[in-house]
Amino acid sequence: MNPTSVFTIRTKNDFERTALQLFQLQSEKNQVYPFGQRTQSHGVYKKYVEQIGVNRKKVKSVSQIPFLPIEFFKTHEVITSSRKSVSGNQNLFLSSGTTGTERSKHYVSDISLYEKSFRKSFELFYGDVKKYAILALLPGYYENRNSSLIYMMQDLIKQSKNKHGAFYNHKDENLSQAIKILLQNKQKVILFGVSFALLDCLPLEKGEKKNLIIIETGGMKGRREEITREELHKTLCEKFGVKKIHSEYGMTELLSQAYSNGDGIFKSPPWMKVFVRDANDPFQILTHGKTGVFNIIDLANINSCSFIATQDIGRINKDGSFEVLGRMDNSDLRGCNLLAE
Repeated sequence: MNPTSVFTIRTKNDFERTALQLFQLQSEKNQVYPFGQRTQSHGVYKKYVEQIGVNRKKVKSVSQIPFLPIEFFKTHEVITSSRKSVSGNQNLFLSSGTTGTERSKHYVSDISLYEKSFRKSFELFYGDVKKYAILALLPGYYENRNSSLIYMMQDLIKQSKNKHGAFYNHKDENLSQAIKILLQNKQKVILFGVSFALLDCLPLEKGEKKNLIIIETGGMKGRREEITREELHKTLCEKFGVKKIHSEYGMTELLSQAYSNGDGIFKSPPWMKVFVRDANDPFQILTHGKTGVFNIIDLANINSCSFIATQDIGRINKDGSFEVLGRMDNSDLRGCNLLAE
């Protein structure tokens, strides 16, 4: 299949047809290799599908597609590609991780797919990036040069072509000064920031902020006590003088992002869809309105795995939008040991 065709998806039928086509490809060709052991000849995703009792040839609907536990990205190279290796660090994304935890590794054999995905997602939700000055407040991530979020921000800053677009420190007066100058010049500004850094950021001077958008990317990363999204957004609204705080939802293992425009409700691009599974039965998909754990189909993940069982907790609305409510604790998903060597 043509990898870029996923970005032309607009209807539910288009999505389901492409998802089924991609499942057949990945369940046959996806090689989930233990690190350093790419000499294996069998497809381990195929083995996983078989061991949970799914005959891939009988999968005729999206609801029948099995999702790969996200933990495999910590211990295996999850690849669906004829390319045997990746060239350079820009094609290997690592999660930020915390002390004492393994980091997820996402091998991206065609970086242009990631670029198309996040550029088109941004345009879908915010329009032409050249209309904005893109500022980034991402300490913790910035030290991780293999961060997919940093890669995205570097590209959006470059694409915006604004001289003030840059990465800033959360206690740097240059950030508040840059925002002040940009707003005085009636320039639209988007500040992407990790939660703890936005909370630690110096407050802005009073004044009109209609051209300022704050997008929090989540995560205290152990720097502060966790608080609810409502508490976080209320504090940030007061600090920055805006009426609402936007949010971005993404992860190392995905190539696509969802956005919330300030109400805590996330919407996905047409090539990404979120489902909710039962926390006690990982193979049971719940109906909208019920709380469970997210399964995500990301059709942009053509050369990796598009069907991922995450650890994030939330609920799905009838229109496909979703709310993020938290994360599972001690959440090694049932089924991971099926592929133990």
